[in-house]
Amino acid sequence: MFKGITNFASLMKSAQQMGGQLQEIKQQLHGRRVTGSAGAGMVEVEANGLGEVLKVKLDPALIERGDREMIEDLLPAAINQARVKATQLHQEAMQSLGAGLNVPGLSEAIAQLTEDAS
Repeated sequence: MFKGITNFASLMKSAQQMGGQLQEIKQQLHGRRVTGSAGAGMVEVEANGLGEVLKVKLDPALIERGDREMIEDLLPAAINQARVKATQLHQEAMQSLGAGLNVPGLSEAIAQLTEDAS
């Protein structure tokens, strides 16, 4: 009976540690930057590690030519590339989360979650 209580207390302590680590990871990802580009760099999108788009840069030649269709095609491609890079950062951070915690099956569960997110 006492062993079960000890295991539960250990599990609760691990959960608290994980919650703190999740907040730390979120702050780190918020500060990291990734760039997606399309059209040989004619459109660049900067995002943070959470996938939030921060800046869009368009080659002035696109605007001068008034090539609306090309901009409409290149912008989503650059955004998607930045999101893929942000997702990779997120997956790497989440995999490191379970490394220091002694919770049976945690590493496998995190790996499964990060695979499902991609």
